[in-house]
Amino acid sequence: MAAQLNLLEQVPPMLSNLSEEMPSDVIVYSLKKTLRYKEIYREVLQQELINQIAQEYAIAVESDEIQTEADYQRRKLRLEHASDTFIWLANQRVTPEEWEVGIRDKILINKLSKVLFDSEVARFFAENRLSFDQVLLYQIVVPYSQIAQELFYQIEESEISFFEAAHLYDIDTERRRRCGYEGFVHRHNLLPAIAVAVFSAIPGQLLSPIQTEQGFHLLLVEEVTPAELTPETQQIIRDRLFQEWLESELTARLQ
Repeated sequence: MAAQLNLLEQVPPMLSNLSEEMPSDVIVYSLKKTLRYKEIYREVLQQELINQIAQEYAIAVESDEIQTEADYQRRKLRLEHASDTFIWLANQRVTPEEWEVGIRDKILINKLSKVLFDSEVARFFAENRLSFDQVLLYQIVVPYSQIAQELFYQIEESEISFFEAAHLYDIDTERRRRCGYEGFVHRHNLLPAIAVAVFSAIPGQLLSPIQTEQGFHLLLVEEVTPAELTPETQQIIRDRLFQEWLESELTARLQ
């Protein structure tokens, strides 16, 4: 009990008015008690490391680059007027200057990742080409084998369509709304057992139920797309290499 009392004595005072600015010690305490402090702390250290390495490479972010990205974000959020942007920022409890710093950090990361890893993207793609194959996939996941088998036979006999079955029986609410649609999925984003079956399937083929820890999967393959080194794939590879490097570099420097 004494230990509990000592801990409670460290609790920062609560706000008397919810419109007041949140004291930093209250925010830190909330992060610690919800076990998110280490995650945020590490993100701060990562950004400091990025700033340091970018400076070593003489990488800078120009004001027009920040403006272009800000305009893009405003269009995406449908903030048509400057007043709309200021209201949105106020709701986020962020100043325009802080928003611009966040944009600057994002652009800096992208620039640094290109400098460090653009020359390695093609090699990585060649060595891991299969993992970037894509499949246009529909999926139903149900909790029991008997349900999966029954649905499989009903779909095969055209007693019910795959999409209707997904809308009625899938265990995931969002997937039910999408009638089983998963979209284009890379091989490396699928469970191994499912990836093997899916990429061996003929387009239009309904696969027999496959069991995983998630449940029993019914899978419909609409299209298989062999990997190509598109700009999107290049960005995925670059981001992966950069994150792996960043984690390794930060860990080494902390030690």
